[in-house]
Parts: sequence; C-alpha cells; structure tokens
Amino acid sequence: MDQSDTSPRGFRVGLPNSADALSTCFATSYAGIIAFMAVATEGSFAKAGERLGIGRSAVCRNVQKLETQLSTRLFLRTTRSTNLTQEGERFFENCNQGVTHIVEAMNDMLDLRQGPPRGFLRVRSTVGFGRKVIAPLLFRFSEAYPDIAVDLLLDDRPADFAAEQIDVAFRDGCIEDSSIIAKQLIPMQMVLCASRTYAEERGLPSTLEDLRQHNCINLRSNGRVFEWDFKVDGHMRKYLPTARLAFNDADLVLQAVLEGRGIAQMPGYQICDYIARNELVMALKRYVPDDRGHYICYLCRQNLPSRIRVFVDFMTEEIRALNPFCLGEFNLDYLESGREA
Repeated sequence: MDQSDTSPRGFRVGLPNSADALSTCFATSYAGIIAFMAVATEGSFAKAGERLGIGRSAVCRNVQKLETQLSTRLFLRTTRSTNLTQEGERFFENCNQGVTHIVEAMNDMLDLRQGPPRGFLRVRSTVGFGRKVIAPLLFRFSEAYPDIAVDLLLDDRPADFAAEQIDVAFRDGCIEDSSIIAKQLIPMQMVLCASRTYAEERGLPSTLEDLRQHNCINLRSNGRVFEWDFKVDGHMRKYLPTARLAFNDADLVLQAVLEGRGIAQMPGYQICDYIARNELVMALKRYVPDDRGHYICYLCRQNLPSRIRVFVDFMTEEIRALNPFCLGEFNLDYLESGREA
C-alpha cells in the first residue's frame, strides 16, 4: 500500500500528508474530544454540558459522533452511572497527555508575556554606539535580569529583524520603515573636531572651503565613505572631504584624531569625554548639523514578551539618565568659552 494513503478512519500523522490528515482528523473530532474529556472528568453528561456551557443532548451527539468515527464504544452508560470502557480509559489517558502538553504550551506562552523575564535576546547595534553605550550597560542588565541571555551583534548596516531574528536594534538617524517601532533615546549630534596639538600646529577651519587645507580622516562602512553633514544658512549640506586616511572602524578614526593626524566628524557620544578633558576641540561649530537621534527599535508594540519589554525599558531609562553632554547635547555657549583653540 502507498504509504501516503490513509484509510477512511485512519490518521497517519507521521506520513508525508500528515498536515492534511491531522487537520482533517482534528476538525472532525475536536468537538467530540472536548465533550468526551468533559464527560470523563465530570462523570456525567449533564455535568459535562454545564461545564462546557452547552446542553446535555449536544454533549451526547458529539460523543456519539466521536464513537462512530473511532468505531469504538467509549462509555458504559446506565440510568445511574456513566463509566469509561477499557478503550475509553486508554483513549482518555492518551488525550489527557495531549491536553496537558497543550495547556503547558499555552501557559509557557503566557509566561513569556506576563511572567518573570527570561529567555534569549538577540540585539543589534551600530558599532560605535554599541561599544561606547550599549555594551557597558549590558553587564548591569544581566545583573538585574540573570535569567535573560543577551547576544549583542555590532553592525552598521540596518538590521533585518525577520531574516536575522533580531529582537531589538539600536539605530542612528531617521527610521523609514513603518513596520518598525522606533523610540528616540537621545540626540545624536555630529561634531567636527581635532586634537589640541593639531589645532595648535595647523589651526582649525573657519569655513567649509578651508577643509581643503586640512588632513581629513574619513569613516568607511560597507564600502561607502560617510559624508560629513553641515547646516549652512539654514540648509543641510553634505561634504565629502579628500582624506589622507580612512578607516572602517570608528574607534580607529578617533584614535587617529587623538594622535593629531587630522580632523574628523564624529558623533557626540564618542568624543564628549575627550572634549571635556580638553584633549579634543571643536571646529565649525556654527555649522553643526541637525540632530540625527539614536533610536531603540523593535517590531511590535503589543504582546511583547516580558524579556523584550524589560530590556527596552531598562535601556531607555539608563541611556537617557547618562550625562547629556556626553551623549551629544552640546552646550555651544559653554564650548565657546575655551574648548576651541
């Protein structure tokens, strides 16, 4: 016999057409199984009807259809009692295992949504922000939620939530995908800066045209050199400098600037500590571009598993509580008073 065939009453769950067989089987017997389990548990058709919220006659019809489908008598019924047959006891035992598994599966899903946070989180972040801001906070998050395991992936490319199974992503700049929930955490101010040594030896540009006379250091990502952004006379202007040095790692750009090898435009969170310590100075402050913003992103606002919900809440609170100067809210009046050579 062809192993893909099924008999009129056979349910070959493990065969190639198992999905069709299972759906056909379950659709025709679901009401009967529910009625059967209720009667077996309550010991009475009337009580089973009360439990299910249907009439006794409906319970009887559903059980009779199930017995016909199985070609098996499941109950011994008298005017005084209702008892399982041997076949009924065996069927009840097997069904009860399935019901237990289904209940456990449903409780497990509810627990993920409503219970103590636990499980695995896959998180994506841009490289620089991930190293400077996210990674240090993960240690504190792990202490607060020891039952949540976090896998942090650093990549400047936009996250593909579905293909990469990403739970939460940190992104810079405008989020154009309407399917993504994006909550702005802090500003992202791009700052042109140089080391104090470089400024003393070479001076700082006062106009965009002056950049041609300076050693510029570029950041390259995914084969593309990032343009520098400026705001001139109320309009955004992009500038692609001719660079003597280019790196595909933001920390290497920062290191080269600190060593006095040139000037670069970098996000405020990356260089704020060095400006505060007077190791770096700002240039072209009047052309500082509009805030891009750092965002925490996830796919759905409703029915979030508790592990994602607590992670989003934790990171939002902790990042916003950091020193705003160190996260890009530069006070230009303060910087005018001695931070620029």
